[in-house]
Amino acid sequence: MILEALKHWVPRPLKEAARSAWQRERLRRAMRRLLALPTGVAPERPLLAELRAAWGNDRFTADLDFLREVTCLAAVTPGPVLECGSGLTTLLLGALAGRRGVEVWALEHEPESRRRIAAALRDHVAGQVYLWFSPLSDYGDFVWYAAPLPLMPDEFRLVVCDGPPAGTRGGRFGLLSVIGDRLPAGAVILLDDADRDTEQHTLRRWMRDVPLAVALRQLPSGTLAELTRC
Repeated sequence: MILEALKHWVPRPLKEAARSAWQRERLRRAMRRLLALPTGVAPERPLLAELRAAWGNDRFTADLDFLREVTCLAAVTPGPVLECGSGLTTLLLGALAGRRGVEVWALEHEPESRRRIAAALRDHVAGQVYLWFSPLSDYGDFVWYAAPLPLMPDEFRLVVCDGPPAGTRGGRFGLLSVIGDRLPAGAVILLDDADRDTEQHTLRRWMRDVPLAVALRQLPSGTLAELTRC
């Protein structure tokens, strides 16, 4: 009863500061466990659940099944990784691919999100992660990230496509239009939210333009498409 009464007298800024400090410590512990895994080994669901809870931001953080797919591929991908949109997945890619010497390039159009993720990368990940502020730009038929193409690798072997956000003109169609010539045979694209109408339209257009092997996986939160360039 006394503790409950005291809670009402603690100023909100102090409560928020304490909560934030606890979240940072929780994330630090979970990331330490992740980085202690042997090279090439992906984390199991309990550790992913702890990382997700410690990261917070539940509204936008990917679900466990998607995180599991991302980490399994990140742990073994032989070449550069491109991430469209950033978040907890950026830390996971950096820990599992970046620390093996595999470059990770993440495009983020929200300044505040980029600041938060950049700070987390500095605190927790010692790998080759390039987090770029990439505003959404008009390419004529679609809107997509202003990617720093002259600086990027000649090819990507894994793409985690979780952006641009819903409501963007053209959805995620711009990926292959802008980056397609940097995806060699065998490159894998993970397309989240593949059951949405916009993404279904994107898939049909991609399959018409580019030879792709498509595997659809039903997850509790929706459908994930795993596309392999033929």
